[in-house]
Amino acid sequence: MSTLRPETETALSATELNARIRELWADGQLPDDRRPEYEALVVKWAAAALEGVGRAA
Repeated sequence: MSTLRPETETALSATELNARIRELWADGQLPDDRRPEYEALVVKWAAAALEGVGRAA
């Protein structure tokens, strides 16, 4: 699981979330025990990216 507190994670930008996702894949593989963290980060990244699009429009 992520070492960040949940309220901190929700405040991360799409760029910051993308960086965390890339860290999980740093060695070219995603360990099975990290998959739940990865999936949660991807959902948060998508929400943050959509929020950014809404502000830009």
